[in-house]
Amino acid sequence: MRKKYFNPNFLTPEPDHSREERNKAASNGMQGDLYDELRRDDPKLAWEAEQLTKSYGIYLEYNRARTGREKDWVYMIRISIPGGGPISSDQWRVIDELSERYATGAGNRPSLRITTRQNLQFHWVRKKDVIEIVRTLAESGLYSLNGCGDNVRNVMACPLSTFSDVFDGSRLATDLANFFRLPPGPFVKIFAIDPEAIRDDSKTFKYGKQLLNRKFKIGISSYIRDGSTGLLVPDNCVELLTHDLGIAPVVRGEKLQGFQLYIGGGQGEKNGKPTMSAFAKPFAWATEANLLPILDAIVQVHQTWGDRQNRHWARLKYVIKAQGIDWYRRQVEDIVGAPLEAPDPDHDFGKRHLHHGWLEHPENGTVNYGVFVENGRLTDDSPNGRSKSLVRFVMDKYPVELRFTPNQDLIFTGLPVDAKEAFTADLQQHGYGLRNGSSYSPLRLRSGACVGLDTCRLAYTESEKIEPLIIDQLEKLGWGDMTESIGVTGCERQCFRPATKTIGLIGSGRGRYQIKLLGSENGRFQGVPVLSSDGTLVYLRKVPLERIPGLIDALFRHYSEQQTDGEDMGAFLRRIGMPNIIRHLKDNPATADLMESEPVTTSMDSSPDLSAEKDLVIA
Repeated sequence: MRKKYFNPNFLTPEPDHSREERNKAASNGMQGDLYDELRRDDPKLAWEAEQLTKSYGIYLEYNRARTGREKDWVYMIRISIPGGGPISSDQWRVIDELSERYATGAGNRPSLRITTRQNLQFHWVRKKDVIEIVRTLAESGLYSLNGCGDNVRNVMACPLSTFSDVFDGSRLATDLANFFRLPPGPFVKIFAIDPEAIRDDSKTFKYGKQLLNRKFKIGISSYIRDGSTGLLVPDNCVELLTHDLGIAPVVRGEKLQGFQLYIGGGQGEKNGKPTMSAFAKPFAWATEANLLPILDAIVQVHQTWGDRQNRHWARLKYVIKAQGIDWYRRQVEDIVGAPLEAPDPDHDFGKRHLHHGWLEHPENGTVNYGVFVENGRLTDDSPNGRSKSLVRFVMDKYPVELRFTPNQDLIFTGLPVDAKEAFTADLQQHGYGLRNGSSYSPLRLRSGACVGLDTCRLAYTESEKIEPLIIDQLEKLGWGDMTESIGVTGCERQCFRPATKTIGLIGSGRGRYQIKLLGSENGRFQGVPVLSSDGTLVYLRKVPLERIPGLIDALFRHYSEQQTDGEDMGAFLRRIGMPNIIRHLKDNPATADLMESEPVTTSMDSSPDLSAEKDLVIA
């Protein structure tokens, strides 16, 4: 088999543009025939229209649990919520009522889905209802614009940073979301939205007629106050380095000094292509005054240079891979007209905080409560209680606002201190805190999954459905108290960011999962496939679902028996190294038969064409 190499086409000549790029160029400002297509009786969309709907937060899907020649076409609608909120009680009432009418899956059971990008998704929507949902949400101040597509996506920030007395990351997320928002004119026209509902700000990023090369993700870390000491601690709940662009505030002496910027992160890969998961690299230092011009220039450079022929190489991380961080810095400096200050490679942006339970803010006399939502699915049809009814009940009863976390959970903010007892009783009344009658374990609280089947067209296999069952089995094996994390995704796009968890399970076929290790529960490390020391063989590439609990049990046992000095499992696995992990699993009777290897057939290390044919790569 011929090995495939990394060979992007930067500054792509127009004749080389992909079908997707040509479609955008011919779309008359991302409009195309969308107005008419969305109003046709046909339950699906023409390919050209389907591609354009993504920038309006809409994905065409189908019920993959139903077999037969005719597909059961449905739609997913994603609301962009910068920084995770806030959402008012009036807005939640609109969301909840729309979901009751239109977001009903198997058995006519309504649900909503919180995502790892602090969005909210409607699933199982029929085409005839798409326009009403999008329009009603927009006129309530909730936009699906920029929800998907080749543009800057929802800007993430710690939802609790809005209460910070040193840096409000939520406010910055909102400001950046407004700056990088697509022109609202076509959105208003296509979905017949009241023009007064969306402000058209001319001081925004200048998208070209083909928008960006691919999606572009921004995350903002923060500082929170330790509840026991009152001291500021850095918080990386957004998993800063997994983004195309990470913004880390730097606070000294309880005063904001500026921002450290990181570029080139991204977790998505594509089977059969030389692609990679990567952490962003330190890029530059920015002040409050020059932050926006630098961010603008970073996205401009990617819009100009990113590959428009090969979509699997179109993300910013591949430009950085080929060109280098110093080259990218020079391009940005040319745009801003000044040299950039060097970053601090040792800056500590903190660990991943989950924000569960009571979170007090005595400075304003209120308290917040972080609610664990297993895999982000708000529904009343769950062994975890009636989470969907719980949210509506709380939002109607108390003077609170709602915010979403990057871990697919939610936080009620602004609860009066004297309402804590009644609030706790309301949680219990709705079954919160228990799964099948047992309290949530530390392992369950730290783990999670993407949607997977039955609706995601990219998924090879289950994720959201099977992750709770895997945790159930691990709890029965005695591992529920492990303060580690397991991440599951239905394909290699890795939307839950499983490789940054202690153990990552990435769908590689129906009922099959690739294992990634060397990540960590605190979100500080990038997990990798189980590779031989020379990088030519990969292990645990297609582990059957029924063998997953036993494999994790073997890894947990090895860690619990061999760890030293209280090191977490990720640190233990990195210390002993991949060769020793492979040797242990080969020698273990419970896992030995799983340790057949496959040859690695793609390479990100070099390309025979990269420097020979493109002078720009070594400029």
